[in-house]
Amino acid sequence: MKNFTLILLSFLTIQLSAQDFYDLYTLQTIKITFAESNWDQLLDTEKAGNEGYTMAQSVAINGEVYDSVGVKYKGNSTYRANQIKNPFHIELDTYKDHDHQGYKDIKLSNVAKDPSFLREVLSYDILGNYMDAPKSNYANVYVNGSLMGLYSNCEAITKTFTKKRFGSKNGTFVKCNPPAGAGPQSNDFPNLVYLGEDSTDYYEAYEIKSEAGWDELLDLCDTLSNNTDAIEQILDVDRTLWMLAFDNVLVNLDSYIGAFAQNYYLYRNEYGQFVPLVWDLNESFGRFSMTGNGNLNSNSAKQQMNPLLQINDSDFPLLQKLLNVPSYQKKYIAHCKTMVEEVFASNAYYETGLILQELIDASVQADNNKFFSYNNFLTNLDSDITGGGGGPGGGGTIGIATLMNARTTYLLENSLFTAISPIISDISLSADNAVVGDMITISTSITDGNSAYIGYRINKFAPFTKVEMVSDGSGIFQVTIPVKAAYTEYYIYSENDNAGKFSPQRAEHEFYNFTATSVSTSIGDVVINEFMASNDMTQVDQDGEYDDWIELYNNSNLDIDLSGYFLSDISEDIMSWQIPAETVISANGYLMIWADKDEEQEGLHANFKLSSSAESIILSNSDGSILDEVSYADQTTDISYGRFPNGTGDLQVMNPTFGLENNNNILTLGDAFKNEKLIIYPNPTIEGFWINYNGVGQAHLSVSDLYGRVILSQSISTENWIDTKGWTSGIYLIRVNDSIGKIVVR
Repeated sequence: MKNFTLILLSFLTIQLSAQDFYDLYTLQTIKITFAESNWDQLLDTEKAGNEGYTMAQSVAINGEVYDSVGVKYKGNSTYRANQIKNPFHIELDTYKDHDHQGYKDIKLSNVAKDPSFLREVLSYDILGNYMDAPKSNYANVYVNGSLMGLYSNCEAITKTFTKKRFGSKNGTFVKCNPPAGAGPQSNDFPNLVYLGEDSTDYYEAYEIKSEAGWDELLDLCDTLSNNTDAIEQILDVDRTLWMLAFDNVLVNLDSYIGAFAQNYYLYRNEYGQFVPLVWDLNESFGRFSMTGNGNLNSNSAKQQMNPLLQINDSDFPLLQKLLNVPSYQKKYIAHCKTMVEEVFASNAYYETGLILQELIDASVQADNNKFFSYNNFLTNLDSDITGGGGGPGGGGTIGIATLMNARTTYLLENSLFTAISPIISDISLSADNAVVGDMITISTSITDGNSAYIGYRINKFAPFTKVEMVSDGSGIFQVTIPVKAAYTEYYIYSENDNAGKFSPQRAEHEFYNFTATSVSTSIGDVVINEFMASNDMTQVDQDGEYDDWIELYNNSNLDIDLSGYFLSDISEDIMSWQIPAETVISANGYLMIWADKDEEQEGLHANFKLSSSAESIILSNSDGSILDEVSYADQTTDISYGRFPNGTGDLQVMNPTFGLENNNNILTLGDAFKNEKLIIYPNPTIEGFWINYNGVGQAHLSVSDLYGRVILSQSISTENWIDTKGWTSGIYLIRVNDSIGKIVVR
């Protein structure tokens, strides 16, 4: 049995989701409106000074209007104060909490270096099939009603990006570009050379985008230079090899492998590994010529650029240190070969280039501010452009096909590429119906392979665990691994003395998978124990937000793996939110889930919110069986709905017990609204509050905390002062006869 997670090459299959802001084949329309007529001067002034944002009156994206938006010019070599068409950075949430389809930052490049208009968008499209990368397409951009021109629209690498790709956003985040701009005038390059323990020595080459991170960056540089054996603990080596392969194959020298060793990010995920992210591809496909050791000034020099460029140069430790490890070099060449065969030998890149060229043809013609001629645009996919265009776009430009057709031939004839690679086939599993907690054996037939290992994981964001496979001497390799979750991803790698091979070939970005069933969970083992659908001041999440929450409780005496279980508030779609892999609820324990529709936040955050009016909450397992379902009517703010007795009883209105045992401090539905006779002020308070009770008969006051503990019980008169000095800050439930209220003590 062999299941695939297919990641289709977008240059082979046109995607049809035109609603996606970064759909490759959809032209976007972005209209920026400033209240000021001198908006260009304002943006130039900010660019020359503190690079802050200027407020746009509105930004319309495909007709959807957002008011009060931050806009500024971006870029180094592509920006000039005296040119009309400058690159933009739009920040939708600078002044108001806007986003467009979940995106807050919009980066628009002015195509100042590329006669073909294709390099950046086509390069990102290729890269995204081999590692996590920004998505990119085109946008016609207007300012105050005037067409600025056609821009490339590239997804920003931000915390939103890292949360979507890696499941976290609070790790060390480094922009590997000199803050003052790279160039021959500087020797401060973000090349990861170790400069010692003084972080100030790195300030001119890197920009920390997180709250902290210099120590972690220095640790990476130190490990890379002085302890390569430990490099996989701190660096995602596979993604790094894919990045280096991409830069080399596409002759993308305005990158880590070129003169300035720049234009990438590093994000340290929750597993302690730095992940590289490629950025700024406007000079890909040989548009930039500087290697640091000389310029590739001829077509043949670019076409025949050494696939091991910089391997012996200590100024490029990612190349020198990694590619001098024989196994890493074989993996790197395997990645290069996969890319060359899939994208360039097949001519798929050229077909995509033609489609994009047709898509943007009219927009290029209409762009009166472009830096090259329309004829340059028509010919540069195939042919060289001699001489310069306008502004920062000067210099000759090799044709994309001129470069890549000859480079493909050169690389495939190179001895590193012609070495016989292992052949991996007939992958099989010992069980078609694996069970969580069991062991499973994975077998494969390998020809021309001396060794092999399997990489596997149960969390899509985790590093792969690598386990050596054992040969039986006849070419059959196998390994037995534990089945830890309902879903497991895996790949196989094999090598001989001269070459390596992955299966699937795009591993670790692509992988095989198998599913497993959990030991049967009976109805009642895990229940929806308590929830709050209107949380105003009861409990905050890790970001200090008062969001809806759901509490699950394990009634059994065994830990239960909830990987592959689902929560939903829609009966027609009970699998709307999958509980993440490796989520375990302990025996007789609680699991708290925020129902806030904010999966970007750390922890367990469902993709739905609870309604304070009538709704349902449904818990189901991996086969779609409903384990628990609760329905509720209108909810009262800061009053929860929970089971009493805890875990087994009926749901009742109660004083909330977040993550704790539900107690008998319950209310009736009527109680929650019987407060018209009760006035409590000031609220919130610091030192005390007044209670006015307008009911009939003897009045008795009871005050309890959120855990149900009664801290005050006494008879009261019509108007009473209650001293709160010495009380712990929090919310307290006030009962006077049949009326209830609450007081917040600061």
